[in-house]
Amino acid sequence: MSIFNIISLGGGLALFLFGMHLLATGMEKVSNGKAEKALERLTGNVFFSVLLGAGVTAVVQSSSLTTVLVVGMVNAGILKLQNAVGVIMGANIGTTVTGQILRLGDLESSGNANAVLQLLKPSTLVPIVSIAGIILVLLAGKKEMQKLAGEICLGFGVLFQGMFVMEAAMEPLQHSEAFRSIFVSLQNPFLGVLAGAVVTGVIQSSSASIGILQALSSTGAITFSAAFPIIMGQNIGTCVTSLLSSIGASKNARRAAMVHLYFNLIGTVLFMAAAYGIGALIGGFPFWDQPIDRGGIADFHTIFNVVSTIVMLPFYKQLARLAELTIRDRAETAAPAGSENLLDERFLSAPGLAIEQSSAVLLEMADMALANFRAAYALFREYDPQVVQEILRREEGIDSREDRLGSYLARVSEGPLTEPEQKDLGMLGRLVVEFERIADYAVNLAESAQALHEQKARFSRTALAELETICAAVSDAIAKASAAFRGRDLGIAASIEPLEETVDLMQNELKLRHIRRIKDGQCTIDAGLIFLEILTQIERVSDHCSNIAVLLIARSRSGSTLNRHEYIKEVHRGGDAAYQGLMRQYLETYYNALPAEEGAI
Repeated sequence: MSIFNIISLGGGLALFLFGMHLLATGMEKVSNGKAEKALERLTGNVFFSVLLGAGVTAVVQSSSLTTVLVVGMVNAGILKLQNAVGVIMGANIGTTVTGQILRLGDLESSGNANAVLQLLKPSTLVPIVSIAGIILVLLAGKKEMQKLAGEICLGFGVLFQGMFVMEAAMEPLQHSEAFRSIFVSLQNPFLGVLAGAVVTGVIQSSSASIGILQALSSTGAITFSAAFPIIMGQNIGTCVTSLLSSIGASKNARRAAMVHLYFNLIGTVLFMAAAYGIGALIGGFPFWDQPIDRGGIADFHTIFNVVSTIVMLPFYKQLARLAELTIRDRAETAAPAGSENLLDERFLSAPGLAIEQSSAVLLEMADMALANFRAAYALFREYDPQVVQEILRREEGIDSREDRLGSYLARVSEGPLTEPEQKDLGMLGRLVVEFERIADYAVNLAESAQALHEQKARFSRTALAELETICAAVSDAIAKASAAFRGRDLGIAASIEPLEETVDLMQNELKLRHIRRIKDGQCTIDAGLIFLEILTQIERVSDHCSNIAVLLIARSRSGSTLNRHEYIKEVHRGGDAAYQGLMRQYLETYYNALPAEEGAI
């Protein structure tokens, strides 16, 4: 084998890996993150977990990606360790799909074939699929799904072209005694397992290493006895990725990575004991020293993972327990669920899931902002410095989440995104700002209450009732904005603008009352300025709630650039009956509930 063959082999391997990347990326984009998101909705049913793990891995074409995501979700507290066991088992089954696709190469060696088989031969099918792929990409324009279908076809074509180049480069090895002697030595099961594990650990993809082994099988030098240990070792080698991803994670996340390793180690031990034990009893298998083809490699890879899952599935709790015994409880505290830990870097490889996790953190910000707003306006009736400190502590948490979300969303934007994901990302970035501004105004309200307290001034019962009524309306607006975002509920979003308009009317009315009180000498200047400032802050909070509603409505219209003023003109121009009905309802609930104008501030 010359240096030119080695260069050609390297180029073929590069094409093969790039084809796998194109295929996996295209499939991931088509799924729009739904496959990974489904992992979050696992029930306690381990059988369903296995099926889901297999399905997700078949879609994303990578068991390494699935297990890394599982480690991340366990680390974030989204998945329990026992749920993760089933997903990991299923991921090992799902990764066998690639090998089954590559077995189509065996059709090339078939003799006379009918028209259908002739069409399925890679030498015929691959050019057709590649041509279709490039046509779809070139003619896609703004049609996202058409472009993705083309990328998947091109990935399939490049994958097989890489296979063809590798096979051509290795053709001289068919007659190399040195090459054959290497695989004779690998008939030692321990050496075979080690070789498979090392190669897979280096390239961090069992699908890719299976493909390489299938390409090598074209030389005729690989026998069943050499291939079986290598395939089992490849399953062990793929655990390297999840083990690396668990470094620095919580105990349970590291345990999830250990479950992946133990599953493949135990499966390998059981298979080797069964295969070599039975072989010794019957005097050896008749096919043992025969050359293996692509189909044989793909079939054993599938059988190994399916049978290992069937055997170990009843013991999934014991498998989790074994991982717990390996990673023991010590002084370390587990990462809290429902915290900023949701923004795990492992999710960056699945943008749809990363966006969903970012939404969960943003909802935490929204809930904290609402809690701060309600606590702040309660201070005007009864000032409590401990409540002020609690508001400031929550504000620190909101600011921390804002900073992390900004950095995290920027990193998500660097990856390959579908058009809907790009629009979701843009909307999230703007929503972070809106909710953070609401939180800032809540702190401003607390500071106004503190200033009033330090001046030893108080509002009258009428003024307090006025503030509490308008603040109740704004509190309702914040809650609706949060609920609309949480459920992507356009009905709730549409109900916010008439509420905001009601708040505007209330603010104008209270300002007029304030001016009359000043003229009548019923209000001190200091208290009056604070009252006016509070009204301004409250009204701005309702404006931000309206902005949130408009962003959600605009996103539902394929991410249009609808702004608040355009939306207001639209609903008024159309004489929207629902809008007018809500307006009447809010006027009755809040505006008409304002106390009668009397007394002094």
